This record gives sequence, structure tokens and C-alpha cells, in this order.
Amino acid sequence: MFSHYLITRFNLKNPKWDVTKNNETLLTGEWLEHRLWLFENFCFPSVVAQVNKNFQWLIYFDMTTPEAYRQKIASIIGNVPNIRLFYIDGMPAFYPEIKKLITAETVDKPYLITSRIDNDDCIRNTFIDEVQKQFDSQEYLAIDVIKGYSLQIKPVIMLGKKEHIFNPFISLIEKNDNPTTVWANDHNHWKKETRVRQVADKRLWMSIIHEKNKVNEFDGYGNIKWDDVKNDFIVSKSMQGTISSDILPHNAWWWTSFKNALYVNWVLFNKSLKKALGIYRLKGK
Repeated sequence: MFSHYLITRFNLKNPKWDVTKNNETLLTGEWLEHRLWLFENFCFPSVVAQVNKNFQWLIYFDMTTPEAYRQKIASIIGNVPNIRLFYIDGMPAFYPEIKKLITAETVDKPYLITSRIDNDDCIRNTFIDEVQKQFDSQEYLAIDVIKGYSLQIKPVIMLGKKEHIFNPFISLIEKNDNPTTVWANDHNHWKKETRVRQVADKRLWMSIIHEKNKVNEFDGYGNIKWDDVKNDFIVSKSMQGTISSDILPHNAWWWTSFKNALYVNWVLFNKSLKKALGIYRLKGK
């Protein structure tokens, strides 16, 4: 009935992004080494642990990726059958390559589901399954899972709840008739789209906050125990041990948690109100 692709861009050269939030140059060997460490410890194990295997994970790397890193990437991936790697000519080639592959491979499928995940983030082991449960032969419907967690790993480890609409974990269900895919636009684009279903009954993603984030900062809140989360959000064994032993207890950052709760819920309310009033859609005309 449908094909489901989870799609990740990795180190594709993009003229719009050249530095981290700390003004460090992107796409250097150091940057790639750090991203591969995040990928290996958070993103990769969480995707491999999906209980529903009926999807393909497409990961796009830049064609200038040095051979040593290509070998390391291949070593991390191993023989996982539903993961496919592509080396392409930067961001300008990203969307055309996705369209070309989907056009060639899904001619016998009347519907398409595409989901996105950043290479330094993490998803619950039921994420794919929960997205597919939303499928009901829709012509066009974005699935916006608005609840997740935020995990800061440096300079100290903190874990909290987070709500985020129009987030980087968006999925798109559509009829397979010249489909656009979820990567046709940035995730913020979906605030202008009326055909969106918000899923708010489960926390299905975990945003990993680290010192080289381009945009995100830790704004998690609440007294969340890692032991209550770790069996659903699979990370590497070494990282699971590190988090268990080094996570900062909630009473050590309760004031930050309180402020974050106010901020996150205000942003959620503000964006939801603008969406309901049609302000985003009007701006998009």
C-alpha cells in the first residue's frame, strides 16, 4: 500500500550554513568526527532499534567526504539491510536525488510516507510504527509529533520534557502521484500548511543538545528519570552508562527547569494560536 522512507542529510555542503553557534567552521574533519560520534551513539542505535522494520533509511553524505570517513561510516552501519548510503554533490543535489530514487522505486505503491531525522537526534523505538498508524490512504497529510524530550550531553547531562510544533521530526503521508516528500521544504514550512495532524499522546523523539548545535539550546523541563526512558530510546551501551552515572539530578537545576517550562509552553501556545487564527497561512500567501 505504501513505501516509507526515513531520510537524513549528513554533511552536505550548504552555502547558507558555514559556522556552528560557536562560530566554528562546519564540515571540517573535526566537525565530521564529532557528528559521527553523535550519530553512532544516539541516532543510529535509536533507528536500528525500531520495532517496525517496514521502512528504508536513506542517508545522504557529501561526495567530498574523505575515504577514511567513508570507511568509518560503513563500519558503523555494518550490514543493516534497510539502511542505504548515498554520496552526492552537496545540498543542491539532495532533493533531486530523493525524487529520482522515489520515482524509480515506488511505481507499484499508491502511497508514500517520508519522515525526517537529523543525524544528531534520537527517536523512540516505536516512532516508525506510530507514524504508520496514522496512515489511512490520505491524499496529503503531514504528521507532526509535538511531544518529545530534550537531552543535553555537554557541558552537563540534563534530561527534560519538551513540546515543539513544526519540529524536525515531521512526516508526510501523500498519494504517490508526483509526490513532494517531507524534504520539499524546511520543517518550519509546515506552519503554513493546513493539512497537518498533530500527534500529542506519546513522546516519540529526543533532541540531543551539544556544544556544536547550529540552532538548538537545552530547554527541557520536568523531573524525568533516565531509567524510565532508556528502554524506549536506545542509545549506545557506553552512552547509556555515561548518562546513568553522570546525569544531573533535577533538584540541581529545578530553577532552570521551571523557566524552561514557562518558555516551552508559551512558545507552544503562541504558535498554536497563530496557527488557529490563520496568521501563518496568511503570511505564506
